[in-house]
Amino acid sequence: MRVVIQVRIHHNEDSVDGELIHIADIEREGPLAVSTVGLSIDEAKQILAGIEDIVVHEQAAEALANAADCHGCGRGFASKDSRSIVMRSLYGTHHIVSPRWWTCPCAGERSTFSPLVAMLAERVTQELALVEAKLAAHMSYLASAGLLEELFPTGRRIHRNEISRTVTRLAIRLDEDLAADEFNYIDPTAIDRTSVPDMPLVATLDGGYVHSSEQRSRRDGWFQAVCGTVTAHDGKTRRFGFVPTVDQSPRARIRTTLDVQGLRQDQLVTFLTDGADDLAGFCEHMNFTAEYVLDWFHIAMRFTVLTNTAKAITWTPDDDEFEMDQAWCTAEADAMREGFERAKWFLWHGNHRRALQVLDDAADTLYCCDDNTNRTKATRMLRELIGYLENNRHRLPSYAERQRAGEPISSAAAESAVNQVIAKRMVKKQQMRWTPTGAHHLLQTRTRVLDHQLDNDIKQ
Repeated sequence: MRVVIQVRIHHNEDSVDGELIHIADIEREGPLAVSTVGLSIDEAKQILAGIEDIVVHEQAAEALANAADCHGCGRGFASKDSRSIVMRSLYGTHHIVSPRWWTCPCAGERSTFSPLVAMLAERVTQELALVEAKLAAHMSYLASAGLLEELFPTGRRIHRNEISRTVTRLAIRLDEDLAADEFNYIDPTAIDRTSVPDMPLVATLDGGYVHSSEQRSRRDGWFQAVCGTVTAHDGKTRRFGFVPTVDQSPRARIRTTLDVQGLRQDQLVTFLTDGADDLAGFCEHMNFTAEYVLDWFHIAMRFTVLTNTAKAITWTPDDDEFEMDQAWCTAEADAMREGFERAKWFLWHGNHRRALQVLDDAADTLYCCDDNTNRTKATRMLRELIGYLENNRHRLPSYAERQRAGEPISSAAAESAVNQVIAKRMVKKQQMRWTPTGAHHLLQTRTRVLDHQLDNDIKQ
């Protein structure tokens, strides 16, 4: 069996017999088998490359024919010379003849121009940029380049730097669309009092760490990247990410994500963070009706580690302490450990003042316990926990009431976003090192790929 692939070109709607161009011959001999059914990758690539090469050159010829005359006087442009420009697409690398013409005398001072250069300002098609960005969002640049060469008739060797440049170009354009940061986004005059706002939005923020390529010491080996989510009442989620040391408009980025989810000034927004000052600062003064909640998961983890460390702590009375026997000291040490659970219970029910009092009493008891490694660790952890709660006391609601009302109390969505956006691509099994700028650019692409928004961004 032989299948002939040909293309017929009709230069206008009235033409009946167009130009016929041969593309490929597909031959099959012998019995039907899994190895011979359909097209092979090489055959499909040959057909696609041949068809697009014809389409591109015919489009260029038609565009030049339509632009050959002056719009002012109808006179044809005089030719100076011609050069070749390269157009890269998903289905081939095309060398197109690009003539240079003299401007018409009716336009005043004469100069040269190239119509194809003006029409094709970028030499990469949207489809190629889209596929390169999507592959780069999920795998290394080198693997993306290799897979692209294997599956598509690119007509050239694709270097990983080309993938990196595509990601950088897209990220820069997306950042250019952001407005400058504002200290206060609250605008009471923008409240629409004629309608009722939708259900509350939930915004979560968390930070992750990425290997640095500019390591000069052990401390310089990592830098922070921030990820977050904005979830509507119907479960629709949008992600965002940025590197704080690179991003010029982190607050505008968060605000834009909120606006995309349909935020109104009178709509309640719940911001969940782990209490870090830098993360909390990104979402302050973001909306007229907003509440800021400290993530319960981070509180519970601190109590869990502290309780486990304090299990082996003992209190042995000194010989000169006649009023204290061993039973009394042991009971006090047990009461201290129970105090950690009591403080956690008070926090769960919104009584942070009583929780801090219980922790202060536990700190006094811990000071009298036997001096060993466990007591040193527990003392440091307890001091950090008290400072953590005091710095975030305005973000400590009644978690029990919020849970009964079905309101969020944990930034698990942000933890998941950090794992999905940062860890899987940059940290875990990807043994890579990044510059802060390169990581920031990839975060813009990856978040939009995961949200299925990159197609619309590229078309716009």
